[in-house]
Amino acid sequence: MGTQVLSSLPLQIMFLFNAWYYAAFFIAECLMYIYKAEILPYPRADLAQEIIVLLLLTGVEFFRQYLGKRGNLTERKVPVLISMLLGVACVICLLYFILWQTYVLRFEVIICGVQIAFIAVQILFSILAFISFARNESYS
Repeated sequence: MGTQVLSSLPLQIMFLFNAWYYAAFFIAECLMYIYKAEILPYPRADLAQEIIVLLLLTGVEFFRQYLGKRGNLTERKVPVLISMLLGVACVICLLYFILWQTYVLRFEVIICGVQIAFIAVQILFSILAFISFARNESYS
């Protein structure tokens, strides 16, 4: 008797696409900070703070994607749940880039919106995977 595979292929595909997108997002944000620092009258303390937020977001995003992929492939609930919670933290950081940073460029609003959409879809697929893992949990 074979075992049923519960891993979510759409979730895994979304993690793959989001990894590539986030790499492009990070490069674009770095280039925009260079642009802002050179062209706009940017307070240096604010620039440093916003770069630190970007670096923290990068660390959390990497960890979120790692736990999400790992939890999905091993069919474990806890890493998937932690990945969902970290997704909420990433959305809050992205909202910072859209709403609260010193200068917000239109391009930043667009790329942050796309990243938020990626995370929202991943959270939705993660919820479905979590439910699937919880329903078929064996107690042997």
